[in-house]
Amino acid sequence: TESRLLGLVEHTGAHALFIFNHRRMAITGEDVTLDEIIPISHDFEIVEACHFGDIYIVFTKVRGLELELEVRLPFGSHTRLFLHEVNKAWSGKMQLLHLPGSCIGLFSGREGTRPGGDASPSQGNPSGTRTPDLPESRPRKGKGEDRNDLVRSSSHTMSNKAQMLTMPQFGLRDNLIRCELLKSEELYTYVKNFRFFVGTYNVNGQAPKESLRPWLSYSPDPPDLYCMGFQELDLSKEAFFFNDTPKESEWMRAVSEGLHPDAKYALVKLVRLVGIMLIFYVKKEHASFISEVEAETVGTGIMGRMGNKGAVAIRFRFHNSDICVVNSHLAAHIEEYERRNQDFREICTRMQFRQGDSSLPTLSIMKHNIVLWLGDLNYRISELEVDEVKNLIAKKDFETLHRYDQLKRQIDEEAVFKGFVEGEIAFQPTYKYDTGSDQWDTSEKCRVPAWCDRILWKGKNVQQLTYQSHMTLKTSDHKPVSSLMEVGIKVVNEDLYKKTFEEIVRNLDKMENECIPSVSLSMREFHFRDVKFMQRQVEMLTVFNDGQVPCQFEFIQKLDEPSYCKPWLTANPCKGFLAQGSRMDIELEVFVNRSTATQLNSGCQQIEDILVLHLDRGKDYFVSVTGNYLPSCFGTALHTLCLLREPIQEMPLETIKELILVEDINNLMTEKPLDIPKEIWMMVDHLYRNASKQEDLMQQPGLRNEFEEIRDCLDTGTPDSLPGSNHSVAEALLLFLEVLPEPVVTYSLYQQCLDSSSNHALSKKVISMLPQCHKNVFNYLTAFLRELLKNSAHNHLDVNILATIFAPLLLRSPRKQDLGEKRKTQDFLRHFLDPDLK
Repeated sequence: TESRLLGLVEHTGAHALFIFNHRRMAITGEDVTLDEIIPISHDFEIVEACHFGDIYIVFTKVRGLELELEVRLPFGSHTRLFLHEVNKAWSGKMQLLHLPGSCIGLFSGREGTRPGGDASPSQGNPSGTRTPDLPESRPRKGKGEDRNDLVRSSSHTMSNKAQMLTMPQFGLRDNLIRCELLKSEELYTYVKNFRFFVGTYNVNGQAPKESLRPWLSYSPDPPDLYCMGFQELDLSKEAFFFNDTPKESEWMRAVSEGLHPDAKYALVKLVRLVGIMLIFYVKKEHASFISEVEAETVGTGIMGRMGNKGAVAIRFRFHNSDICVVNSHLAAHIEEYERRNQDFREICTRMQFRQGDSSLPTLSIMKHNIVLWLGDLNYRISELEVDEVKNLIAKKDFETLHRYDQLKRQIDEEAVFKGFVEGEIAFQPTYKYDTGSDQWDTSEKCRVPAWCDRILWKGKNVQQLTYQSHMTLKTSDHKPVSSLMEVGIKVVNEDLYKKTFEEIVRNLDKMENECIPSVSLSMREFHFRDVKFMQRQVEMLTVFNDGQVPCQFEFIQKLDEPSYCKPWLTANPCKGFLAQGSRMDIELEVFVNRSTATQLNSGCQQIEDILVLHLDRGKDYFVSVTGNYLPSCFGTALHTLCLLREPIQEMPLETIKELILVEDINNLMTEKPLDIPKEIWMMVDHLYRNASKQEDLMQQPGLRNEFEEIRDCLDTGTPDSLPGSNHSVAEALLLFLEVLPEPVVTYSLYQQCLDSSSNHALSKKVISMLPQCHKNVFNYLTAFLRELLKNSAHNHLDVNILATIFAPLLLRSPRKQDLGEKRKTQDFLRHFLDPDLK
């Protein structure tokens, strides 16, 4: 099999599938070549097939050209949308030819044998629309899925659950049926137990050197599902900055060879963020009951984006249960437990899964029946010396040792993992060992042994059968951990489902269509006081259905506005369904970020908006949102800050507005402007004096509450010196540069920087053309970075790391950068960091 790009092309009413060959990473048009054009005509056909043990592969067969192509498609919402558009194009062709829809099917379905032995063919719906008849709860064979370098997903599976529960329409009647079916789920489902293998392994950047069978296949009975998480898959700088690594395929092969030999498994999904990887396999006989597979990633590294720390997750539906599996790698170092807590909260907040129906709100981790959380959580054992810990381990007194475990203490305080369960730990700590041995760390740092690698779960009907480490594997400085769980899954009884559905429809038919829906709102006016940059504020709006019928609501766009709300405001959920007498809490969140700060700082925009809450077949309700924004140096232009000798929040807003409009600060008749903004000087001076030898500076993220203290200090001038850790100050500096409305190297000179990136003299000439304050800042920052490089033996920084971090901040592209541009900006900056490049 070879990777291809598939495109649907329309020209003057005709449609065709274009198949492109591409390089390993297709970035521009030059990276692809056209292989084949398949016209969508009357002899065009798509067939679902089961082939060579790979389940539900979609392939096209074009009779007129005597061409048959087999194409695996990545599973997910993008594939469903693509095939829907292909279906529309084919249906339009049939209408032009005046052929009936039943003449030839776009999807000529062919179902394989279902679990239980009965095989039944199914005929697809060529029009591509949902039939109004009773939705089926039987498994539907679906599109194939394969990994490639553009979409990191994997093979196969399609929806098995009741079609009504995943219908794409957002109509009132459809949603009422869906809601009633969910409420009545116990009437047509029963619980059946399946065995899940859940495993986690921090491989310390190593390639697989030994069989994984002792970890993956230790149980005599093969599990039904495998969920395996890896951390530190690749520790190279290339993997960190470009998210590309050959280690993925190496460990993928090792996993495939290590699966239980007594069963056949199909790969459902793979997702990776730098070195954090999650793989999901299922027994092939269960594959038809897996549906709604989606994957997401969240980076919690420096600036909240870098993927050296964070999480990857896969959510899916198995029979009638929604399951989410999370693999996380949280912040390191024994003293950083608060940072780990923050990472956990950020992952829970930012991890959002799209649903197949784009009109439905996203799903968070906790909106699943079962959550399995695994990974290198990095919580350590504290308050004990290393010898005391080793002594307790030698005695196998894990119960006493566990009392000093940071994760246990944080869970007991309900700081993290509220509602989660972890099984009894009856194995010795899994970190840190000398690589290739069972010997505790003998390096100079002599790490205290710790249970870094953990597995927890949340949800009903979960019983842990085993929870153990696997000492025979010696590839890494961690030991892999596994948990075998028996999980109760809700399975649909089709006869009871049909009976329940018909009863719901009969009750709906009795409703009087004349009834007008209505709701009452807990409040109509909301005021957010003292809104600050990058600091969330949330108020709760409660909507109560006080009418006689169910209702559907949605916040709708106002005239000539692109969205239902201003970009600094979010309503979650923004649409929903309310049964009669029910209520729903809606979070109104105000959050000023890099995209909105500049307009609010200048006074061009205010915290003012009107939300329009619309009821389907009902009236509109208006919700007023106001607030006062406290101006910040974050998001304010460099030339404006050079004119501010006082903290920005001590300046009248009108004065700030006037200074923003000043085009040439050197022609001002008032006092001489500052050479560089005092805010940049405060952060750089703090780092120069306190953090030049700080390990992992610019790579280890800070704490959110410390950033807020640093921001307030810069904006108000109080206290006199910056609070917070060195890592927090460093991250604040990076964020400050990122949100400048005009970057340090102005947009007008960006292209000249690219053109001169290979020449030191030309690069210096471009910098000399910058406005004075921008030139001063550039020279000041690069001088500081050169000072950091003098201490590289301590802080572990080098020219490549600093160029990679600072180039996209100092030389920001006015458009989306491609890989070539990124490398040129780094080459440009290197001229000012490495004197040997002259």
